[in-house]
Amino acid sequence: MTTRDGARGAVSPVDRGTTPADKGRADLLDAVLSVASGLDLPGVLERFVAASVELTGAKFGALNVLDVRGASTTFVQVGVSPAVAAMLRHAPHSIGVLGEIPDEGVLALDDLTHHPAFRGFPANHPLMGAFLGAAVRVREKVYGYLYLADKQGGFTGGDADVVIALAASAGVALANAQMYANAARREHWLRAGQDITTMLLSGADEEEALAHIAATAREVAGADTAALALPGVGGELVIELADGHAAESLIGSVMPSDGPSWSVMGEGRGLLVESLSQSREVRILPMRAFGPAMFAPLQTSGRGVGVLILMRRIGGSAFESSDLVTAESFAAQAALAFVLAEARHAQDVAALLDERERIARDLHDLAIQQLFATGMQLETVRRRAARGVDPSELTSIVEDALDNVDASVRQIRQIVYALRDPDAANGIVERLRREASLARTGLGFAPSFVVTLDGAPVPDGDYIEADQIDARIGPDLTDDVVAVVREGLANAARHAQSSSVAVRVIVKGQGPTGTVIVEVEDDGVGLPTMRARRSGTGNLAARARQHGGTFTLGASPVGRGTLLTFEAPLG
Repeated sequence: MTTRDGARGAVSPVDRGTTPADKGRADLLDAVLSVASGLDLPGVLERFVAASVELTGAKFGALNVLDVRGASTTFVQVGVSPAVAAMLRHAPHSIGVLGEIPDEGVLALDDLTHHPAFRGFPANHPLMGAFLGAAVRVREKVYGYLYLADKQGGFTGGDADVVIALAASAGVALANAQMYANAARREHWLRAGQDITTMLLSGADEEEALAHIAATAREVAGADTAALALPGVGGELVIELADGHAAESLIGSVMPSDGPSWSVMGEGRGLLVESLSQSREVRILPMRAFGPAMFAPLQTSGRGVGVLILMRRIGGSAFESSDLVTAESFAAQAALAFVLAEARHAQDVAALLDERERIARDLHDLAIQQLFATGMQLETVRRRAARGVDPSELTSIVEDALDNVDASVRQIRQIVYALRDPDAANGIVERLRREASLARTGLGFAPSFVVTLDGAPVPDGDYIEADQIDARIGPDLTDDVVAVVREGLANAARHAQSSSVAVRVIVKGQGPTGTVIVEVEDDGVGLPTMRARRSGTGNLAARARQHGGTFTLGASPVGRGTLLTFEAPLG
C-alpha cells in the first residue's frame, strides 16, 4: 500500500514515475480547461472522470458524490458497461477501503484487496487491483470522491499529481456550476412567484392558484410531493391541497398544534427536516412515508396564510439551506399576492356596495315617492268618481291602478333591500338559481335546476314555498348548500366534458328528522382512474361531516358521467 500526503495511517513514498514533461503539462492543461469549460453540473462531472481516466491510464474511473449521511446522491463512472452497471443496482457507500480516502492528498494502493479495510466486492462487481482515490473539494467542503482502478503497472506519483491538479480545477468548476444552478433556480422561483401574483390579481380562481403554487413549487424544488396546509374550520391547520406522489393520502390531514407546521406558521421561519420518517415531531402517518422535507411559511406582514410543505421520498437527497431561502421567498410572494387579491376584492365589494347604496337612495327618493304621490292622486279620483252619475266603471279602473301601484311599491322596496344586502335579502332558492345562471359561462350551456319541497317541485317565483325552504334549512346550512352546488358545477365545467348537467335540491321534513339533499349530475367522461388532487371535494366532505351528514362522489347510476351527492339533516 502506498499513499500521498494526507493519507491515514503509516505511509511510504510513492514511486514517482516520469512522463515527457512538455506533453504531460499540455495534456493536463487541456484537461483542466475541458473540466472548467462548462457550467452544466453533470457535464463537469463527466468530463472530470473522463479526463482522470485518460491522463492516468486507468481502466475504471468513478466520482461518487455523497450527502451528509454518507449516501451517494450522484455517481458518474467510466469503463463499466451499462449491463454491469445495471446489475450493481446502487452506487458504493463510503465504507471499507473507500472510507479510507483522505480529505486531502490521495490513497494509492498496488492492490486494494490487500488493504486491511477491504470487505470484498459486491455481487457482479468487476475485479479490481491497483487503486487511486482522492477527495474533490468545493471550497473547504468535500464534495465527493474520485475512484480510479486497474492501471497496468500500478499508479505512480505522477498520476497522483495529475489527480490532485484535476481535482482542484474540478472543485472550482463545480463551485461555479453550483452557483449557476442556484441562480437559475432562484430565477425560476421568482418567475413562478410572479406568475402566481399575476394569476391572483387578474381574478383567477383561488383553488386554481393554490394548485399552481403546489405544482410549481414541487417542480422547481425537485421535490416528489408538495402540500399546502391552510387554516380550516375551528382554527385548525389542514392540508387542503397536495400535488405529486401519494398526494391523495395527504389531503385532509390535520396538523398537530405542537408539530412543525404550526411552529413554522407561528414563528414565520422555514424549517428543514432531514427525514419525516424518522422525526418524532411528525405524527401524521401519510407524512411519515417521506424522507427529506422543507416547510416554508406563507406569511406576509406578520399574517400567516398557510404553510408550503415540500417532500422527497425516503432515500432522496436532503434539501439545503439555499433551497429553503428561495422557497421562503416564493411562499412570501405568494402570500402577499393572496393578501393583495383579498384587498382588491374588498375594495371592489366596497365600491359595489357604494353604488348599490346610491341606486337604492335614488329609487327611494324618486321612484317610490313618485308612485306614492300617484297613488294619492288616484285615490282622489276614485272618491270624486264615486259621487258621479255612473262611477262603477271608473271605480274599477282606478282600483286596478291602485293595486298595480301597490305592487310596484312592494317590488321596488324589495329591490332596494336586495341592493343593500343581496345575500341577506335573497333566499336559498334565488341564490342557487344565480349559481346555476353563472355556471352557464363555464359549461357552455345552461344547467337544469330543480328544487322540491316535500316531493313537490317549487316553481320559479313561488316566494311562499321559497320562504318555507329558507325557514327549514337555516342560514348556516344554506351557505354550505350553496357551496356544494357551486363546487359541483365548477367541477363539471373543469373536468366533465359533458353536454348536460342537472342540479337537484330536495328538502324533506323539518327539524332534526328532516333532510336536505343536493345532487349534481353530469353526462361527462366520469371520474379519472387516478386523481391528482381532490381539495375542493375534500372541503365538501368536511362540510357534510360538520353537519353530521354525508358526501359522495361517484359514477352516475345511468352509466355515463358523475354524480355528486351531499346530504345533511335540517337544523
